[in-house]
Amino acid sequence: MTTLRQPASPLFRMALDYGPLVVFFVANLLAGKIGLPDMVDSLAQVIIASTAFMIASVIAIIVSKWKTGHISPMLWLSAGLVVVFGALTLYFRDDTFIKMKPTIVYAMFSAILTFGLVTGRPLLQQLLETAYPGLSALGWRKLTVNWAAFFAFMAVLNEVVWRHSTWDFWVGFKLWGAVPLTLLFALANIPMLLKHGLKVGEETPLPPAD
Repeated sequence: MTTLRQPASPLFRMALDYGPLVVFFVANLLAGKIGLPDMVDSLAQVIIASTAFMIASVIAIIVSKWKTGHISPMLWLSAGLVVVFGALTLYFRDDTFIKMKPTIVYAMFSAILTFGLVTGRPLLQQLLETAYPGLSALGWRKLTVNWAAFFAFMAVLNEVVWRHSTWDFWVGFKLWGAVPLTLLFALANIPMLLKHGLKVGEETPLPPAD
């Protein structure tokens, strides 16, 4: 029997995409307050937060399949990298791996979108399907260029931050820096999208979580 796809509300999509990240932040915060060794970069804190991140990502995939009948490519990619880099973090007991994960995600998205531009393939349009109804071919191209450049910038920014900061500062950057920057960039594109045919009042897709 074929599993029917159920339309997902924006709030549900946000929970799937950003829920694991919220769990990561909360786990890290709680781990720092339960009597762990008095260290800025506590290994125990890193392990607890990374483990919670991995479990929440797997749960997001299961819930997506259960509720909607499918799993988006972005969720597959993000959750897969969380599990891989989280496992490396736990195995080697080194937070470098989980810190590098956003860089890999951003770089991959930028490279994929750039490849689509160079080869003339509307990869972003195929990925988002009908999320931007009415958007013209030129609008899709401009949106792809914008996101490819933004993801490249974020990859570099994450590298700079994690290499020159403590664990807690990097976690704070993800919460108060990377997430707001991504959401603001997504909103900043809306006027351009409206000029190129985006239907007013339709749902606007959320940017991927790192």
